[in-house]
Amino acid sequence: MFSQLGDKLQDIFKDLRGHGSISETNISDAMRQVRLALLEADVDYQVAKNFVARIKEKALGEEVLRSVTPGQQVVKIFHDELTALLGGDAAPLNLDKPARILIVGLNGAGKTTSSAKLAAYLKKQGRAPLLIACDLQRPAAIEQLATLGQQVGVPVYTPSPDEKDVKRAAAASLKWAEGQNGNVQIFDTAGRQEIDAALIEEIKQLKEFLKPQEVLLVADAATGQQAVSVATHFHEALGITGIVLTKLDGDARGGAALSMREVTQRPIKFAGVGEKLDQFEAFVPDRLAGRILGMGDIVGLVEKAVEAIDEEEAARMEQKLRTASFDFNDFLAQFKMMRKLGPLESILGMLPGMGNMKDLNVDENQLKRTEAIVLSMTDHERRRPDILNARRRQRIARGSGSTVTQVNDLLQRFNQMRKMMKNAGKMKRMMAQMSKMKS
Repeated sequence: MFSQLGDKLQDIFKDLRGHGSISETNISDAMRQVRLALLEADVDYQVAKNFVARIKEKALGEEVLRSVTPGQQVVKIFHDELTALLGGDAAPLNLDKPARILIVGLNGAGKTTSSAKLAAYLKKQGRAPLLIACDLQRPAAIEQLATLGQQVGVPVYTPSPDEKDVKRAAAASLKWAEGQNGNVQIFDTAGRQEIDAALIEEIKQLKEFLKPQEVLLVADAATGQQAVSVATHFHEALGITGIVLTKLDGDARGGAALSMREVTQRPIKFAGVGEKLDQFEAFVPDRLAGRILGMGDIVGLVEKAVEAIDEEEAARMEQKLRTASFDFNDFLAQFKMMRKLGPLESILGMLPGMGNMKDLNVDENQLKRTEAIVLSMTDHERRRPDILNARRRQRIARGSGSTVTQVNDLLQRFNQMRKMMKNAGKMKRMMAQMSKMKS
């Protein structure tokens, strides 16, 4: 997410922080590089120009130039301006009754998947969402929504296969919704490869009929320079209330986020950060600004951990670590707990300072191999790793598709970890005894 932009900005500000004092020349040079970095990240030219001008004006203020740490002050200004550009405070959905959400956008942006992800998100928040298929243009769109709805456990209204009138389909869905125990209706609409009059007219009529509280534009983060045109057209025609950015995990540039928010003055409300249906999160501007600048997102990491980790399991694991009775069953449980948090590269990116480590790569194949080796052990072997003799190791290697060397490496690292835990436990007991002797 914004990896190229983040790398370049961090390099620019690292250089700026290295100066003992800052002059207009330093600022101008840095801002020129910032503007180039934004343009390379596919930020719209006018948006980048105005953004840099605002930072430059504030950075050349007397308070900054005379500051003890002017470089840090400029980074703070940039962070605040970037947060404002991304939308300031997070804007929650308007879910006042009848709580209708109209999902719009071009083909391929991810509207249908985003509708299902939003339903799963709202369900997790304690709401009772309903999914309504109003895309009568794309073959299999209705079937896709029905399948996704089943996966997230949300009821789906599917119109008749020969239905061609979207307004009539919507009217039938409202009658269907009366018999459902739902309190939020999400309407997935048709898209086109490009904006045309027929598409806009159809959605305008649907909006007029439904009178939704929210009209969310779903846009691919890799849209690039086309983002401004797409956002402007949809907003002028429909008065969108927010933006959902998809594929933020796969786009290294991400300038579309900055451009669309600026031209529509409508908040980015959600971001799709992976292919899985639970990889969908509320968009929090100041956290993303911090991640782009390598400051991390500890709050986001804690929220992920609280959601993914079972308290009782965590307490049990802590007790195991304290007593150095940690075995391969515990190792496997901890491994699965970590995987629940999401891709490890994404998690590491939320830690302050990790963003600038360009050579930081997590080898997913190695992680899968490690898991396969442990799963190839019997339960008895996992509980008593000391019985893993040469014959058993050969069997485990064959069962996991690994080499004996790889199995030996894992066992060696595991034994080192247990030894460290044991020493930590001894040290803690010794410190406790010493404190008792003093009292």
